[in-house]
Parts: sequence; structure tokens; C-alpha cells
Amino acid sequence: MDAIEQNSSRLAVLIDADNAQPALIVPLLAEVAKYGTAHVKRAYGDWTGTGLRSWKEHLLAQSIQPFQQFAYTSGKNATDAALIIDAMDLLYTGRFDGFCIVSSDSDFTRLASRIRESGLTVYGFGERKTPQSFVAACDKFVYTENLTYDQPATPVAAAVIKPRTSPPVAPLTTDTALMALLRAAVDAASGDDGWAHLAAVGHILTKRRPDFDSRTYGYPKLTDLVEATGGYEVDRRIPGGGKPAIVYIRLHTHSTPKRPTNP
Repeated sequence: MDAIEQNSSRLAVLIDADNAQPALIVPLLAEVAKYGTAHVKRAYGDWTGTGLRSWKEHLLAQSIQPFQQFAYTSGKNATDAALIIDAMDLLYTGRFDGFCIVSSDSDFTRLASRIRESGLTVYGFGERKTPQSFVAACDKFVYTENLTYDQPATPVAAAVIKPRTSPPVAPLTTDTALMALLRAAVDAASGDDGWAHLAAVGHILTKRRPDFDSRTYGYPKLTDLVEATGGYEVDRRIPGGGKPAIVYIRLHTHSTPKRPTNP
């Protein structure tokens, strides 16, 4: 799917307010905008208590509709049930191309799987502690720790959001799992000449690992990550007509055996 098709996707953003931090809403919605337009933005929780008081200004500033769910029984998460029921109601309207589920709770694993079974795209957003079952059930999963906090868009956000410092990044070549994953994706996307469209590589990486994100490794773009490995050639091709460069990559020729040339 190209960028224009993605940005025209109609999305429903459903937030488990009991399981998400209000400070992440500004960068989270900016991330959602990469995948489409949020036609529905809802946050679920027990708004009668004091636990969600810090959400109020964010709901107003970002036009997020709060949905009340009383905690009828201690120890039972009624919020999850309310979110799941509403998600299914929205699914049956046929008005959406995808859903964004904001939670680190594994209870939404089956919901994500069910939505995908209907042919819609599911984007998950949660902390690194999110169980792998929920991560794997999504088409794309974004760890909220990777979201950019240093340029808040509103005074409300500026008051509560503090910039996060990136953890030290280990040499990429020592991460054998990453190197193998990247190599396999390039091999799958490359043509006979060994060159692979970077966008196709990124698509394959996400298909194989929904939580793949170059920001996890300390790099804002996949291009930066690829170049940092030192094992790939990067070719930025200008199509002309004012269009942006198209990036292709391939293994360095010294990294692979030379192909025999025809006499």
C-alpha cells in the first residue's frame, strides 16, 4: 500500500484509558496519522473516579470521546469488555479500513485476530511489556516507548510530557536476530540484480515481525538503520517530476560471492 492509500484509510482509535498514559496521546495520534485518518477516537474507563482525572484536558484538546464504564466488581476489567463490544459494533458498520487498539493488555488478542479475519488492518500501541500474543495478533505494533515526546503539540502536552532519552544502542552487527531478519527481508524483496526497494523491505519486516521498528534500535528511519549496519549499499534514485527519491538497497558486493559473467 503506498503512502497516499495509507493516509486515506479510515481508522477507529480505541483507547484503554485504564491501561495507557495520557501523556502519550499527542505523539500517539501523530503516529496514527501515518497510517490513516482517525474518524473515531474513543477512550474507555471509569471516569467517575480519581484515577483518570489527568486524562480530562487531553480528551478535550484531542477531541477524544470518553466512554463511561463502571467497575461493577472489584478485580474484573469491565473497561475491556466495553471496548471489545464497541469495536465489534464499529466493525459491523463496514465504515472502517482499520482499527488502532491502544493497550498493553493481552485481553485484546482475540479482538485483534477477529478484526483481521474480517480483512481490516489492526495497529496496536502499547508498552514493551505487552504480551507477545497481542503483538503477534496485530498487523503492526508500535511500542509507545518509541514515540517522540520532545516536541509537544499543545500547551497541555508540554506541561506533562518530558523528553525521553534513548538508551545506549549496542553495535547492530552483534544482534544476530536483527541481521538475519534484515538479510532475509532484503533477499525476499530483491530482484535478479540484488537491489531491493526499501519500502518493500520494510513491508516484509513488518509482516514477519509486527513490532519491528527502527526506533527500537535507536534510528528514526529504516534507511538510517540499514546504513548503520555497514553491510548494505544504499542507492537513492530520483524519479524526476519533483517526486521524492526512491531508496533501494542491496548487500555490499564484497559480502556476497561474485556472479560469473558470460564470456
